[in-house]
Amino acid sequence: MGQDVRSPQGPRCIALVGPFQSGKTTLLEAILARTGAIKSAGSVDAGTSVGDASPEARHHKMGVALSAATTTFMGDSYTFIDCPGSVEFAHDMRAALPAVDAAVVVCEADEKKLPQLQIILRELEDLGIPRFLFLNKIDRANKRIRETLATLQPASRVPLVLRQIPIWNGELIEGFVDLALERAFVYREHKPSEVIALQGGDLDREKEARFSMLEKLADHDDALMEQLLEDIQPPRDAVFDDLARELREGLICPVLLGAASRENGVLRLMKALRHESPGVVETAKRLGASSQKEALVYVFKTLHLQHGGKLSLTRLLAGHLDDGATLQSSSGEAGRVSGILAVNGAHDTKRAAAEAGETIALGKLDAIKTGDTLSSGKTAPAALVQIAPTPPVLAMSLSAADRKDDVKLGQALLRLNEEDPSLTMIQNQRTHDVVLWGQGEMHLRVALERLRDRFGVNVKSQPPAIGYQETIRKPITQRGRHKKQSGGHGQFGDVVLEIKPMPRGSGFEFREKVVGGAVPKNYIGAVEEGVVDGLVKGPLGFPVIDVEVTLIDGSYHSVDSSDLAFRTAARIGMTEALPQCAPVLLEPIHMVEIVCPTEATAKINAILSARRGQILGFDTREGWPGWDCVRATMPEAEIGDLIVELRSATAGAGGFTRQFDRMAEVTGRAADQIIAAHRVAA
Repeated sequence: MGQDVRSPQGPRCIALVGPFQSGKTTLLEAILARTGAIKSAGSVDAGTSVGDASPEARHHKMGVALSAATTTFMGDSYTFIDCPGSVEFAHDMRAALPAVDAAVVVCEADEKKLPQLQIILRELEDLGIPRFLFLNKIDRANKRIRETLATLQPASRVPLVLRQIPIWNGELIEGFVDLALERAFVYREHKPSEVIALQGGDLDREKEARFSMLEKLADHDDALMEQLLEDIQPPRDAVFDDLARELREGLICPVLLGAASRENGVLRLMKALRHESPGVVETAKRLGASSQKEALVYVFKTLHLQHGGKLSLTRLLAGHLDDGATLQSSSGEAGRVSGILAVNGAHDTKRAAAEAGETIALGKLDAIKTGDTLSSGKTAPAALVQIAPTPPVLAMSLSAADRKDDVKLGQALLRLNEEDPSLTMIQNQRTHDVVLWGQGEMHLRVALERLRDRFGVNVKSQPPAIGYQETIRKPITQRGRHKKQSGGHGQFGDVVLEIKPMPRGSGFEFREKVVGGAVPKNYIGAVEEGVVDGLVKGPLGFPVIDVEVTLIDGSYHSVDSSDLAFRTAARIGMTEALPQCAPVLLEPIHMVEIVCPTEATAKINAILSARRGQILGFDTREGWPGWDCVRATMPEAEIGDLIVELRSATAGAGGFTRQFDRMAEVTGRAADQIIAAHRVAA
């Protein structure tokens, strides 16, 4: 039946994950209060919680970054990592998950949040992380537990196994029965539950539910199956061993009940974590870490403190680590630890050393980044995991409100990106603005707040410029002449250019067919530069593409001609020619792929049509029952805030990726409006 699951596992690290507003931070408060780490549970609404302690989280009353807190229970140390529930801040969760021993998935009986729950469970399943489901807000339940379980099961690829059933008093739940212990408890608000005797209908329900639990466990235990077939009651220890083994092997997801706001169900959850979740040795093995004596560290979060410098939140997966130790990074960098801190919300305490299993913050590892694996050995360790950020979906163009803060803004953005790699910065070469890409509206809003409040940089923001271009429809031959006399050497350049449209996507091509040295060879490069200058801004106000320009003739002066004169002549020729070439506006078209719950597909199709999208088709999302994948082409101008509408239509679960496809003509009133708006902005 496996090893004694009650053997010491060392300090544990547990992730609290779940859909937005499911009660993760409230559960953390309840755990800290029940285990004596804090005097009483704080509140998210009142801004007194240990988790969500940043000014941005307090302001928005939601998790916008992970927070960690450590407590002890029955002599064992536990660090809980409270992960944001919003999909916009999911990178923090994804970076932290590899380091944890197990996860508690906090959810409620809400069908609207099922797609979000499925996304989180899929992440845990793919990483092979043991997980409990904590069915929160049970005090508000209005469905029978089996109905709730049937609603939630489609979100999980493994069976959800009830560990507890509620005790009802009319329409209210007053307690629960632990099916493994075969013991009943009545809830007491902010106090430990009381054991009561099971009798009558509750006893019958317990026997039926326990048999159902054992049946699911027996699917992976032949001995237990035989006992059930022969109507033999299995030993309680054997049941606990099976629960622990099947949890660790990812064969089941046990379901526990509670109400975090009342601190109900918390001690039972802690006992399940203590007896059944694995320890750091198994976690290191899951990550493929070879057994070693040296310290092995995984960095899951980077922080820049206003006065404390850089902090790296880490899990020590093996070995012993002393303050002052030199660590080699999987990315080839090295750093010397300057301070080891125990993590407990905003109150960190200094340590001289740390042992395997502990979750700690390491100071001043300036070259180390989130996702790095570190070792105290002499050689750089192999990276245990690779965490690629989700492709960004929303952008804003930024510039410092005061131009003297440009350098400060650049430094602040680099630090912001170190803390949150799911933010991306791109320099717009045309506008010279910085374009900040993120995972959604709130994600970018919080980034701006951090820039202002933590890094002291006020910024102006606006929607990013669309990559409009223009091309020509009609060929023309045009002379460009530049002649200037101002005493001494003058300036003289004279070119004849043949300008033709090229097929879409061809770019720009320059040729020369000069006969008899009308334009000397040494000036032809300058002519090409002048032509390129003339294409930077066409008659409609945008860069000109898909044009072939051929230098066919010209003249020069033996004294007054120069590179500058010929470059200027070519630019004049292009500027005069392009308005006569039937210029036409082009807009970028992207291929868009949207993933969404099936019930939202009709809404998504309507959103795409309203945004000039051309739907190419849709199919079921491979490996995701209840989800669709919709493919369409859409103008870049219409994609702007698509994610806001998409998330609204899918209860926060939908997402999309985009890829440039082609440039397409825009004519008529739409083109006139774009050109007019561009001229006003310029």
